[in-house]
Amino acid sequence: MHGEKAKANFLQGYNCSQAIVAAFADEIDIPFEMLMTLVSPLGGGLGRLREVCGTVTGAAIVLGAKYGYSRPKDFDGKKTLYKYVQEFARRFKEINGSYICRELLAGVGASTGGEPEKRTEEYYKKRPCPELCKISAEILDDLIDDIEHGKV
Repeated sequence: MHGEKAKANFLQGYNCSQAIVAAFADEIDIPFEMLMTLVSPLGGGLGRLREVCGTVTGAAIVLGAKYGYSRPKDFDGKKTLYKYVQEFARRFKEINGSYICRELLAGVGASTGGEPEKRTEEYYKKRPCPELCKISAEILDDLIDDIEHGKV
């Protein structure tokens, strides 16, 4: 449902985290520009540090927007949300072998830190990122469906 949209978002120039959140923006009650601004530092595994994949952190943002808690003593809310995020990460890792950006980009010459690379045809050819955006959004669709039907 949201997979192709997330992939297209990345191919338009959004970072990986933004691509996921933008795909689900219609389900989040926050203005689109604010959403894109809030998640903008999460691309490249957190500001190109190549840590947790931005598609995974983007999914966590969507889960937080849909199922998050706001009261600091809401232990049950925290427990439930963390369970959902951990389940997403488990599913992502099961399919992709890792949820660490630098591991997912191994072999494509992606550097850590520094300035973002220009989005060229070559950039898109060598990266798994557009497909990872699609896969993450599909996992998130399935997980949300499972949550809504009491399966998680």
